[in-house]
Amino acid sequence: MTNAHKDALFVLVKSLSKSEKRQFKLYVGRLGVNTDAKFLALFNLLDKMRKYDEKQILDSGIVKKSQLSNLKAHLYKQILVSLRLNPVNQNVRIQIREQLDFATILYQKGLYKQSLKILEKAKSFAIENEEKNVAYEIVELEKVIETQYITRSIPDRADELAIEAKELSEQNVITSKLSNLSLQLYGMMLKVGYVRSDEDLQKVKTYFEEHLPKYDMEKLGFREKLWLYKAHLWYSLLIQDFLSAYKYASKWVDLFYENEHMIPLNPVFFLKGNHYLLESLFFVKYASQFKETLERLEEQVEDPKFPKNDNISSLAFLYINTNKLNLHFLEGTFDKGIYLVNIIEYGIKKHRQQIDEHHVMLLYYKIACLYFGNGDNKNCIAYLKRIISNKKLKMREDLMCFARVLSLVAHYEAGMDYHLEVQLKSTYKFLLKMNDLHEVQKEMIKFLRNLGDIYPTDLKGEFQKLYNELKKYENHPYEKRAFLYLDILSWLESHLQNKPVSEIIREKALALTR
Repeated sequence: MTNAHKDALFVLVKSLSKSEKRQFKLYVGRLGVNTDAKFLALFNLLDKMRKYDEKQILDSGIVKKSQLSNLKAHLYKQILVSLRLNPVNQNVRIQIREQLDFATILYQKGLYKQSLKILEKAKSFAIENEEKNVAYEIVELEKVIETQYITRSIPDRADELAIEAKELSEQNVITSKLSNLSLQLYGMMLKVGYVRSDEDLQKVKTYFEEHLPKYDMEKLGFREKLWLYKAHLWYSLLIQDFLSAYKYASKWVDLFYENEHMIPLNPVFFLKGNHYLLESLFFVKYASQFKETLERLEEQVEDPKFPKNDNISSLAFLYINTNKLNLHFLEGTFDKGIYLVNIIEYGIKKHRQQIDEHHVMLLYYKIACLYFGNGDNKNCIAYLKRIISNKKLKMREDLMCFARVLSLVAHYEAGMDYHLEVQLKSTYKFLLKMNDLHEVQKEMIKFLRNLGDIYPTDLKGEFQKLYNELKKYENHPYEKRAFLYLDILSWLESHLQNKPVSEIIREKALALTR
């Protein structure tokens, strides 16, 4: 990892758009005394640098080494203040916080009625936009003003504020419990992966039931429902109940379309909800609904009213292109998806600061699958090599394992026998470090290991044996997921029927069309 990625200030400066840089200079220049300021000189120097170089900064004479840390901290703060003032960043949350700040200043000046007037408007706006944490803060400040000073603003004000505080507190507690549950389930997914046995299933089920708070659906607002659906979605994915995952992902997305004013306020949750809905549809192979959902998502993202910033742009790129690849996998149209490779490579380069290494490797794996389905085994191997050779990568072991298994299959298909032997040894070493393997993976490794001892005349029979063995796991509650990473059954059918794997998958897709 380069210094450019390590230095927070440099990364922030390089993330600024031309308009944001222009606004920063205008913001700094509002006071004539700042035009020769050291922090502005440092900003201009960092802006010109291609990579962070502390020696170049010190050699410029702008600042001494002992002062550099303080100057960088000051510049960082000034850039954030400038960005906060940018109209692009003026969302509802910032507007409410700003009003709370104004009210606090008026309160401190002893202008209590003016402060209460602003707080009342800010509170209504916060509740309307489901910002209940800050709404609770507002009520608490109102209570401070009302209890310390005799304002006589509204009769029975004390009772009214006490009731509001209690209701908001209860709603925030439910939201907190649901968000904690959702986060813990997500943590389980990353730490141990999907359930692989009845024992795993019982553990997850017990944990979920014990930590799911009691609630009255009629009293839940948008935010509470959102976290409720998220918790159920993660639970469904963990136990590999993909129909249930589809159900709750649908509820999540429908919640936004039923409350369209919440989409611009929560664009990240909107994008993620659609991604999980598409992922669930991919798992249950519901191609027509998948296509319709993806098209609707693209239309929403391209709508001028949809928020635009670096984070949203990177997520939209990641989710839309991942699911465009998935659509081609569903339909077996691998050749028609090759154009996406250049788009994805360009997007990865453009959004490199925002997209983590794990998701980059996921895209590489899907590109490898695209090439494999199109019969281009050499390009498939090249993309898998990027994953396998990434020693610093901390990603789910199951995906790394499938990358290695697919690499073995691609080497076999490409006729690279010598490389296949090297790959087998390397894969064995890797698999020895893994605690658990899918039965599907074990059978594949066993088959590939014995390939060299099989006579060409017996090969078709061996393919049939492997197919019969793996077919048993196609609908197995804990093994079926293996086929979502790598459609081994279709590959075997292509050899048994002497057809390209893409043709086999297309035929299956047509049979499943709904």
